[in-house]
Amino acid sequence: MNTTAIVILVIVVVVIAIALGAVVLLWRRRSLRLREQFGPEYKHAVRQYGDERKAEAELAAREKRVHKLEIRALAPEEHSRFADAWRKAQTRFVDEPSKAVGEANGLIKEVMQTRGYPVGDFEQRTADISVDHPNVVTNYRAAHYIASRNNKGEATTEDLRQAMVHYRSLFEELLDTTEPAKKEATHER
Repeated sequence: MNTTAIVILVIVVVVIAIALGAVVLLWRRRSLRLREQFGPEYKHAVRQYGDERKAEAELAAREKRVHKLEIRALAPEEHSRFADAWRKAQTRFVDEPSKAVGEANGLIKEVMQTRGYPVGDFEQRTADISVDHPNVVTNYRAAHYIASRNNKGEATTEDLRQAMVHYRSLFEELLDTTEPAKKEATHER
C-alpha cells in the first residue's frame, strides 16, 4: 500500500468514527429529552414496549401527533363551568360515590375534548394526554382501572375515593389556563 492509500483509509476511518459518534450523541440527547419530557411515562413506555428504542419511537410519535392537534386553553367561562361541575361531582361523592366517579370520568373527557384532545378510546387518550401532562397520566390510568372495577361492582368506597383523587390531579392540570407550548417555555427558564 502506498502512502496516499493509507492517508485516504485513515481519513475514511476517522470520518466514519466521527459520524458514528455524532449518531450516538444524537440518540443520547433524544433519549435524555424524552426522559425529561415524559418523566414517569417514559418508564411506563419502556415496560410496555420492552425496549428503550421502541418506547422512544412511540413517545416521539405521540409528541408528533399531539403537536398536530389544536390544543387550546379554556376560556374563562369554560373554566368556571368545569370547576363548578367538578365541585358538584365531589359533593355528590358523599351520598353517591359510584355516580360521582362516573361524573368525574365524564368530566375529564369533556374537558379534554373542549381543549382539543380526541377522546376516542382510552389508550389513545392516555397516549395523547401523556405528551402535555406526563406526571398525571399514571393517575388517570389508575382512576380508569378503579372506574372499570366499579362498573363491575368490585370497587370499595376507599377505591372510589382514590379514583376521585386521581381524577382530580388530571382535572386540575387540564383546567390550567396556560397553553401547553407556553407552559413548556416557562419550565425551560
